[in-house]
Amino acid sequence: MEPDDTHSFAIKDCALLALATGRRAAMLPEFLTLLQSADTASIYYHFWGNLLNPRFEEREYNNDFAAWTRHHLHDAVLAERLAVVDPLDFADLEQMRTALVDLVEERLEQATYLSWLRADEPFEFIHSQIVVFDADKCIEQPVQLVELSGGLSTSSVFYHFIDARRRTPDGRDDFSLWLANLPDDYSDLCQRLANVDPYFSSLSELRKALANTFADYFGGTVQ
Repeated sequence: MEPDDTHSFAIKDCALLALATGRRAAMLPEFLTLLQSADTASIYYHFWGNLLNPRFEEREYNNDFAAWTRHHLHDAVLAERLAVVDPLDFADLEQMRTALVDLVEERLEQATYLSWLRADEPFEFIHSQIVVFDADKCIEQPVQLVELSGGLSTSSVFYHFIDARRRTPDGRDDFSLWLANLPDDYSDLCQRLANVDPYFSSLSELRKALANTFADYFGGTVQ
């Protein structure tokens, strides 16, 4: 998101579309091969898509790779290792792909039976496409974030605080990017926002954390 000449912040909403790829893996070696060549939009979907469209009840396995490994391949060890992978620890999705591949290869070396074990259900790689639309909301002053944040839709939270990290050159959320381009110094608030980890929370929990951060900084009550 680029700030305009009036320094206003336009709120956007979004939907993450799931597109079938026809790429399926019934065994871990097949999964590894497909993971190595999967489009980064597919990796993005399997790590972030369940926030907008929850697919598994257990929050412990908050990405699709870990959930499939646990529920259908029944390997708790690899599932646990995949579940603790935080996308924010990596500069980009290619770096994260390398880390995921390393985890799977290491597990295959440790447990050779996984080379021939067939999953209850195959893993299907899904491609993602984000659709963005105007939420018809705009603010002019940073203090308005206090009132605004508590009423944001969860998909707006996703777009401005999570998807923004993929879109902005330095991997920042849209709020921080906007604040950094204003005449006044909001570096402390930007740092507070940077300390909020969006991956291990639901979007509702993340919305509350953002609202509390803005209210604490500016003073005020979360609506």
